[in-house]
Amino acid sequence: MENIIKALPNTFIPLFVAIDVFVVLPIFISLTEEMSKPKRQTVIRESILTALIVSLLFIALGEAIFKILGITTDDFKIAGGLVLLIIAILDLIKHGEERRKPVGKTGVVPIGVPLIVGPAVLTTILVLVDHYGIIPTVISLMLNLFIVWISFINAQRIINLFGKGGIAAISKVMALLLASIAIMMIRIGIENILRRYI
Repeated sequence: MENIIKALPNTFIPLFVAIDVFVVLPIFISLTEEMSKPKRQTVIRESILTALIVSLLFIALGEAIFKILGITTDDFKIAGGLVLLIIAILDLIKHGEERRKPVGKTGVVPIGVPLIVGPAVLTTILVLVDHYGIIPTVISLMLNLFIVWISFINAQRIINLFGKGGIAAISKVMALLLASIAIMMIRIGIENILRRYI
C-alpha cells in the first residue's frame, strides 16, 4: 500500500500533462455550446466512460500485443517517448485546437477518443504500467478523468476565470512538460537497453 501511495504522484502528473485538460476544454465548449443542458450532461458522461473503457482495454491488451509482436517495454519507451515528443512539439508550435479538433458529429468518439484519451495518453499509460504497476496507474487515470469530468461540468466558468490567453499559456507549459517526460522515457529506454547488452 505504501509503495502505491509513493507511486501516485509519479503516475498522476504524467497523465495530467498528457490529457491536457486546458486544450480539451475550449474544444469541448465549441462542440457542445448549442446543446441543451441534459444533452451536454449525457455527452460528458458518455465521453468519460468511453475514455475509461478504452484506457482499461489498452492496459489489459498492451502486454499481449507486445508479446505477439516481440516488442520489449524498453522498445516501447523509446518509441512512445518519440511520439510524445512530436506531439509536444506540435502543441508548442501550433494551437492545440488546430491539431486536435475533430471532424464530424459531436459525440463519444471525438470527445472521449481522441480528445480525452489520444495517442499521448495511451502511450503514457503503458509506460507507467510497466514502470510503476497497474494499480497506481489505474488510480491516477481515474483521478484524472474525475478532474476532466469536473472541468467539463464547469467548462465555461474555467474559461471565463483564466481567459483564452491564460488557457493557451497553461497549455504551452503542459506541452513543455510533456516534452520533458518524453525525453525522460527515451533516456530510460536507452539506458535499460545499454545495461542489458553491456
